Amino acid sequence: MPPKEKITREMIVDAAFSVVREIGAENLNARTVAKKLGCSTQPVMYHFKTMEALKRAVYRKADDYHSACLMSLSGDDPMLEIGLNYIRFGMTEKHLFRFLFQSNGFAGATIVELMDAGELAPILNLLCQQAEISAEQAKAIFRVLFLTVHGYASMLANNEIPYEEAAIQADLTLVFQGILNAIKGGV
Repeated sequence: MPPKEKITREMIVDAAFSVVREIGAENLNARTVAKKLGCSTQPVMYHFKTMEALKRAVYRKADDYHSACLMSLSGDDPMLEIGLNYIRFGMTEKHLFRFLFQSNGFAGATIVELMDAGELAPILNLLCQQAEISAEQAKAIFRVLFLTVHGYASMLANNEIPYEEAAIQADLTLVFQGILNAIKGGV
């Protein structure tokens, strides 16, 4: 008889990520993960003493996945592409979007503090280069763009409404140009 396959921590995180992606974080528990793996709950609880620990590991995996989706760039306007990728993520990965951005994970943080997160550095650097602006100006532009993009993504993640790329692209361009003109013109 062949030995049983050992269930690793990585296998558990991958299975839990799939659960969240397919049916939502509210359904993440030892039983749903064990069912996905075809095992008992014992390996899940061995590797993760609490469900909160597993959720944190899945959050990191989901955040990495989200970042890779955002930074999948191929065009001439990287900031527009990042915004559209974020919105598409909200539309196509509804459960992951809610898990990452609508689960009170930012409780207690201000919008300004969120803009100082180290993970945003590559995007802010890209914005500085593209628009030929300072780091502080990039943060100001990004804050408004992020809130606009997040609003679109939230609407698509939580409602059955059509994705209208041309209209969204026009809106994002208008917002970006308006903020950039205001910052560069000193208005």
